[in-house]
Amino acid sequence: MDRRMFLSVAAAAAPALGAAALSADLPKYRTVSRFKPVPQSGMPGRYAGSVVRVRSENAIDTATEKIHVPAIRDMISQGMRGLTGMNDERDAWRSFFDPSDVVGIKVNCSGAPEVMSSPEVVAEIVRNLITVGVPAKNIWVYERFPDQMATVKYENFVPDGVHVDGIEKTRTSVLGYDPATYVEVDFFGEDDTRSMMVRHVTERFTKIINVPNMKDHGASGVTGCLKNIAYGNFSNVARSHQFSKTNTLSFIGTLASTEPLRSKTVLNIMDGMRGVWHGGPFLHEKRFRFYPKQMLFGTDPVAMDRLLLDVIEAKRKQENAISVWERSPQNVHQGFDHDPNANNFVREPGHIEFAANLGLGTYDLARIKEKAIQL
Repeated sequence: MDRRMFLSVAAAAAPALGAAALSADLPKYRTVSRFKPVPQSGMPGRYAGSVVRVRSENAIDTATEKIHVPAIRDMISQGMRGLTGMNDERDAWRSFFDPSDVVGIKVNCSGAPEVMSSPEVVAEIVRNLITVGVPAKNIWVYERFPDQMATVKYENFVPDGVHVDGIEKTRTSVLGYDPATYVEVDFFGEDDTRSMMVRHVTERFTKIINVPNMKDHGASGVTGCLKNIAYGNFSNVARSHQFSKTNTLSFIGTLASTEPLRSKTVLNIMDGMRGVWHGGPFLHEKRFRFYPKQMLFGTDPVAMDRLLLDVIEAKRKQENAISVWERSPQNVHQGFDHDPNANNFVREPGHIEFAANLGLGTYDLARIKEKAIQL
């Protein structure tokens, strides 16, 4: 993404999700949790409606894909200070975390090793946590699938003692999930209608940092803060989309709203070193990769994802691809990941506004306060 596109006013024509859509024939959800909301904690958090965007042309070499660590360090420092209004980055981090916390860092590795939560970004987050007194043994970098994490090798970038953990040691194993905390819904008559929350979230973590990417998604429209924190912390979620139909419109927000996930997710740092403008969540072709060279910081996942929509939409427009809002059944067919003018599902980018209506954040661009920092 060039500087002109970065500085342009949001241009995506995002249709409003009206009352009719909200009252449509949505799936019937049953949420079971023993946890109560923590007042003024979690999503949308203390900086509801605010997003800091930091861009650095030197953050990544697009030819070699080598990330410039000093630039990442500066971007995160600027982002955290810009978000909190504090002059010292240590004070900014201390305003969120203290030495007694057990912090989960939810990464995204579904497109690894090409596009994922960059290990250099994760390492800098860990460094800052340790600087403000959080012990290495109290930090967990985690994702659902260990085989995806293994391609990134986060353990080579973080200090000894930091845990790097994949939840499902074998695919479909439920041992890493809490059977007492789940969302139950029948989408297509599937045998297993429960999605259980990651056990670390209910039993170990006191706080979570969400580190998503800037990615297109064939079912939900985009994968940002909301989808990473929702689908990445529950079992049995891919069942939400089948054939051309997807229930991501309502499922993502419903999962993200479930306690204690909602209250414990106190910070979102969106990694936009690399992105995917088509074919997500899995990257199949290099031509669909791009380099926004930016990071978003906030406590409000809805506001951040609303800005992400415009990043993906602008890139798709630049590539003469159909809009992320294109929902015509005529454009739905197999092979979408190789054809930017086709979809595999009727996309649901409206999941972001749906989440806003659940109280997870601010969707209206006119009410989102964005601070842009160009390094």
